[in-house]
Amino acid sequence: MRIPLTLLRRPPKSAQPKDAAGSAPARRPAHERAAGVHVDDATRQLYQVLSLVLDYPTRQLQDRLPLLREAVDGAAGHGVKSARTLLPLLDRLQHTPLEALEREYVETFDLRRRCCLHLSYYGYGDTRKRGMALLDIKQAYQASGVDLSEDELPDHLCVLLEFTATVDPAVGRVLLLDHRAGIELLRISLADRSSAYLAAIEALTGTFPVLVGSDRDAVSKLIATGPPDEEVGMEAYQSGSFSSEFVRA
Repeated sequence: MRIPLTLLRRPPKSAQPKDAAGSAPARRPAHERAAGVHVDDATRQLYQVLSLVLDYPTRQLQDRLPLLREAVDGAAGHGVKSARTLLPLLDRLQHTPLEALEREYVETFDLRRRCCLHLSYYGYGDTRKRGMALLDIKQAYQASGVDLSEDELPDHLCVLLEFTATVDPAVGRVLLLDHRAGIELLRISLADRSSAYLAAIEALTGTFPVLVGSDRDAVSKLIATGPPDEEVGMEAYQSGSFSSEFVRA
């Protein structure tokens, strides 16, 4: 079965793609690299579930758990082998008081550098380079007809999973794999903490190809060093003060 779109954590706002001009990106835009990329419906269904369970826990989420469990079983039944890895987390979300879940979520994701759900943080920390990376992701969304609200960063894992599940699976898949190293560090960090949320990240990484070559090296480097230290901050991205010469084409 497919989860009705009305159950999404934050239905994306439709928008026309916006033109941008300026300096050449470090790599080709995600839309160009997405040619030939395919994400099957069962994997998209799993990503939709993950976008919900990795978000801040609410009573509404707990009420939806039977439906989410059915969706996970459906994804597993259609060949997504890692989907059932998620079941222990669904059990915990169902049987743990909401107040305890809220505390656990904050302690896990909001207070630890190596357990951050903002994926560009792993590569750039809170630096100007991270602002450029955020613009790349935001413009990839816009090219697919989605514009985020100003209070939402485009690199949040829940946002990217929802985009991949419901808007543009091929582009979303490319963006997820662009941040593979950070996701793998998140997985390892959650394992070190024996966190119940490890189940969600393992379900996600189970849909990725085997790590080889430069991807494996990038993960090893992040494990050794962690996210970069702060440099000049992200004021440019947050204030919109990047001039057009810095906007990705």
